[in-house]
Amino acid sequence: MNLFDKQSTEFIGRHIGPNEEETGQMLQTIGESSTQSLVEKTIPASIHLPNDLDLPASISEQQYLQEIWMTASKNKVFRTYIGQGYFNTITPSVILRNVFENPGWYTSYTPYQAEISQGRLESLLNFQTVVSDLTGLELAGASLLDEATAAAEAMAMLFHHVNVRSNDKPKFFVDNSVYRQTKDVLQTRALPIGIELVFGDYQNAAVDETYFGALVQYPNSYGTVEDYRNFIEKMHGLGGYVVVATDLLALTLLTSPGELGADVAVGSAQRFGVPLGFGGPHAAFFATKDAFKRGIPGRIIGVSVDAQGNHALRMALQTREQHIKREKATSNICTAQALLANMAAMYAVYHGPKGLSDIAKRAHIIAQAIEEELLELGFEQLNGSYFDTLRIKADRAVIEPIAIENQINFQYHTDGTIGISIDETTTQKDALDIVFVFAASKGSDEATIGFDSEDTLDLKIAQDLKRTSSFLTHPVFNSHHSETQMMRYIKKLEKRDLALNTSMISLGSCTMKLNAATEMIPLSWPEFASIHPFVPKDQAAGYQQVIDELSTYLSTITQFDGCSLQPNSGAQGEFAGLNTIMEYHRAQGQGHRNIVLIPISAHGTNPASAVMAGMKVVVVKSDDHGLVDVEDLRSKAEQYKDTLGALMITYPSTYGIFEESIREICQIIHDNGGQVYMDGANMNAQVGYTAPGHIGADVCHLNLHKTFAIPHGGGGPGVGPICAKKHLLPYLPGHFSLDSQLPVSAAAYGSASILLISYAYIKMLGGEGLKKSTEYAILNANYMKVRLSGYFPILYAGKHGTCAHEFIIDLRPFKAAAGIEAEDVAKRLMDYGFHAPTMSFPVPGTIMVEPTESEDKGELDRFCDAMISIYHEIQAVEKAEADKTDNVLKNAPHTQHVICNDNWDHGYSRQQAAFPLEYIKENKFWPSVGRINNTYGDRNLICTCEPVESYMEA
Repeated sequence: MNLFDKQSTEFIGRHIGPNEEETGQMLQTIGESSTQSLVEKTIPASIHLPNDLDLPASISEQQYLQEIWMTASKNKVFRTYIGQGYFNTITPSVILRNVFENPGWYTSYTPYQAEISQGRLESLLNFQTVVSDLTGLELAGASLLDEATAAAEAMAMLFHHVNVRSNDKPKFFVDNSVYRQTKDVLQTRALPIGIELVFGDYQNAAVDETYFGALVQYPNSYGTVEDYRNFIEKMHGLGGYVVVATDLLALTLLTSPGELGADVAVGSAQRFGVPLGFGGPHAAFFATKDAFKRGIPGRIIGVSVDAQGNHALRMALQTREQHIKREKATSNICTAQALLANMAAMYAVYHGPKGLSDIAKRAHIIAQAIEEELLELGFEQLNGSYFDTLRIKADRAVIEPIAIENQINFQYHTDGTIGISIDETTTQKDALDIVFVFAASKGSDEATIGFDSEDTLDLKIAQDLKRTSSFLTHPVFNSHHSETQMMRYIKKLEKRDLALNTSMISLGSCTMKLNAATEMIPLSWPEFASIHPFVPKDQAAGYQQVIDELSTYLSTITQFDGCSLQPNSGAQGEFAGLNTIMEYHRAQGQGHRNIVLIPISAHGTNPASAVMAGMKVVVVKSDDHGLVDVEDLRSKAEQYKDTLGALMITYPSTYGIFEESIREICQIIHDNGGQVYMDGANMNAQVGYTAPGHIGADVCHLNLHKTFAIPHGGGGPGVGPICAKKHLLPYLPGHFSLDSQLPVSAAAYGSASILLISYAYIKMLGGEGLKKSTEYAILNANYMKVRLSGYFPILYAGKHGTCAHEFIIDLRPFKAAAGIEAEDVAKRLMDYGFHAPTMSFPVPGTIMVEPTESEDKGELDRFCDAMISIYHEIQAVEKAEADKTDNVLKNAPHTQHVICNDNWDHGYSRQQAAFPLEYIKENKFWPSVGRINNTYGDRNLICTCEPVESYMEA
């Protein structure tokens, strides 16, 4: 290979961990001659692709950055006043650099291991406090996917709450002035579960006892601030509940939804410092009353105590999670928008209550000034009470060309009025330019504008809708307003979290691989960050190029005929895929085909997604080897052949093995009238060697935040696009901006800005690198499996004794012999500087290990050494050399405070507790709290920042 060829493939070596020498050593340990022979033993020959993927050759990082800059330049960054739930905002540089662009924040995993997640848990608690304070409701979650889906989650929660025994209240009222994208997503989500949507004007709505709830917008889609008190009281009198979709910045000046009587408040935290990004990712918020705490979708961060009685945080009410409730779950939400929620929380911390109010007032003053000048010009403004949005009676045909010439976007309503939504970025010069557009439409070539000061400000908000209650009174929102203070606060929290910049995170089924810096850099560029999702198509040509090319790449990789990039999480992808199948069946006059077969080993979101899509779950057994019981599948497929809708199957299986009978399984489903949905969570073991479409599936979702390198961000963002065969393409998710229907997300392309990451990943790896990534994912897993198999039982293996990209370690024997459980091993790994593998899934009492292709042999060995050391620690308990209750595992993790305490009364040394292996001395990660008491936290549920006195007491 000459030097120029080497440069173009350089990224492959940067992404893949083991070098040539290490590869040889690992193969020798496994007993294989080459990675090729290992893969051939692992992936059944019957499903190998006949040819290499038809993808462009890999390019260098420098070449990619040059190319993507040219693509970015095709986007036109106009001044945009469209609003409709999306606003320009200023991301403070201290947050941009230290959170958004910092791998310490964007590469961490969901905080299931709370002891090494205290930093982002505190930030998410701050987020919940912001939402709870501003909405005036007791309980807030740690973010949802977007405003539209948050509204749908609220609708579903209330539906299930009210109709526990019978659906005698099936109707849900939606005000006409709710955002269009929200109304469309509600329709997609209502149909499958039997909710009847009724649209109308809330002021004369003919609601009765058959309505379980209603949704209104505050301020509404026209910008008007309406008083919903009487309507809410009316709904309550009928036994129904009311959801208010709202705007956090507006709520600094407006009476809170809780004070209006609302039961739920939803919306987007996007304008709290999160870039537009052509529609996402943005953190949605969800707040409600305490009465609904057992039904609230997604995650809640709660306050508890650790083993030493210290203040500690963790995810509360875990029994709500869909992987436990399966088909009884009322939501399939498993991805939060944690990184974006943390940005929004930091924005509130940095600005504080006064700063936020000042930003809101500034936008309001500018809107008022524009209104006054437009009235002088003879235009009519229709919003009597408003926050930041004007509604002008004017001729679009005249205004729009002048606005475009001045690089300005307005919202053009279907009733002929024009919306102007002012935001944080709007300057006095911008306001003058807006007035100029309208003046020019009347033949004038100049415009003037004047601004009132805050001292003389008379809010154009109805008197009884002006906010009088305080918010964000906790010290955290009143202490960090200089950049120095803020930088140190962010760093303090970052140090409490273990992320990929610390050590390997070997989570089975979650693929925590390298998120390369070059893949991330363009996300901060304004050409991508500052594009509103509803701009005219010619202003987003760069985005469209990326979207079209990525869709083609993913279709090629999966061997399908088309792709939708809209679902903004893996679980959303599951729902979208099943909804596509159900729409197809309905179009064939087979709408009664609603039975879905799901293997017992499937992801917990699968059954929940199926129920959301209006399907009935029938569980298929696994055999003793962890494979789908083909005869049980055949029996059930034939039993339900007249109503069979689909099979949901994960491949390779959740047990980390390729099933030899997969093609037979697909054929059985097709022979009985069903479609095959493949969960693409384990695609990291397929790419380049086999593919869902080649195997026999009809549709699959891909977790771009797993296989295709989008970082997990402490629990999100995620992207779950679906790829499908030709016959299903007409039924993929649509969007009003694309002149089609049934969207599953608010924006046409979901979390569009982070599609750039997967696009870069594919461009820089090329077909060769993608295939090699699969090889090394399999190599690394099998190397670790062999190293650990002499100490721990390994559950399940393929036909030739190999695993796919992950494997399961059985820890159940140690419970009987030594009283040591999987949780003890997970907590002890923290003392060794590692995040635990996936715990007790898919088999209780086990851990599932997935090293990914990005980890080098040295890191794999460090993890194996840690596990082998832990094995010997367990043996010490078994042999009674260590106490059964007072030992390094039961007391793990050991914090710095515990180790340095003058009182040490354990039967083992401080050295053994904190530095059991030599490598730990070089890079010790200290858990910031001891083992957390989950029961205490659930019994004493606190989900907002506590008064500072409680910390002093603790």
